[in-house]
Amino acid sequence: MRRFAFPGGKRFAFTIIDDTDVATVENVKPIYDLLHMMGMRTTKTVWPLRCPEGSKNFSSSQTLEDEDYRAFVVDLQRRGFEITWHGATMESSQRERTLAALNLFRATLGAYPRIHVNHSHNLENLYWGSGRVDNPLLKRLFESLAGRPGGYFLGHVQGSPYWWGDVCQQHITYCRNLTFDEINTTKVNPSMPYRDLERPLAKWWFSASDAEGVSEFNDLLHPRNQERLETEGGVCIVATHLGKGYVRNGVLNPVTRERIVTLARRSGWFPTVSELLDWMRTQHLSDDLPASEWRRMQWRWARDLAVRKLSLGRTRRRRENGEMG
Repeated sequence: MRRFAFPGGKRFAFTIIDDTDVATVENVKPIYDLLHMMGMRTTKTVWPLRCPEGSKNFSSSQTLEDEDYRAFVVDLQRRGFEITWHGATMESSQRERTLAALNLFRATLGAYPRIHVNHSHNLENLYWGSGRVDNPLLKRLFESLAGRPGGYFLGHVQGSPYWWGDVCQQHITYCRNLTFDEINTTKVNPSMPYRDLERPLAKWWFSASDAEGVSEFNDLLHPRNQERLETEGGVCIVATHLGKGYVRNGVLNPVTRERIVTLARRSGWFPTVSELLDWMRTQHLSDDLPASEWRRMQWRWARDLAVRKLSLGRTRRRRENGEMG
């Protein structure tokens, strides 16, 4: 297992990549206030533009076109958080809207975003769906489960109305791909960030530890997992949605609060995602991802994805049967 000599003699590294789905000032400000108070500088994605065509699942989300949200995001950046990109808006965007959104992002925050994270089923996603993996069996399995054929996502396809891969390659440094149910992200992907010759429009790729919402986050950051992360000297980048249940009626989930406070008291380094990945690149012996590591990553991702889907299905059935109150 790879171990690092972290800055300042710290024993592990931890940060968060927060997808902006359903985020508003009201439902994420309390957790960002706590993260700031505890000295954790994490990374938040945003959508620059509203979605005039409407969005079934994400219409409650705020964007940089909302004055209070824009002010909140700019203040987060001032306080040391990293602000980055989850696409132009909550539904599919053709090239013209993507470029307009990037220009608004730069005008608001002073520079282009350094990280791109694909969103849901947006057609402009880069190398998404079954395009995330190379194993033919896993490609077919994912297409069957997701109901999205190969070639559905078009952001990397030159000539498509949704093409913007050239702009990504020019301005964006890191893209997120696979996620795992593992507190120590580098236990699964020790070579990250890595280059991928099959997906060249992203300069560098990185993996993350999956926590869809508050329940998964609280489970992932259980004290025994925190202890293991520190003992192993690992790196954890949590991919989550801080707008999904962390805050209710202005109050941060008490278990989440306890988990963050406990973690912050450990001997950890808590940088933004870009700062962490920049530093990890200085530790590289090679930029290449070993073929054996990539094979293991694909199968582990598929396994963890299947387990999450089964767990979600059981929870949904229990809720429908009135077993959860």
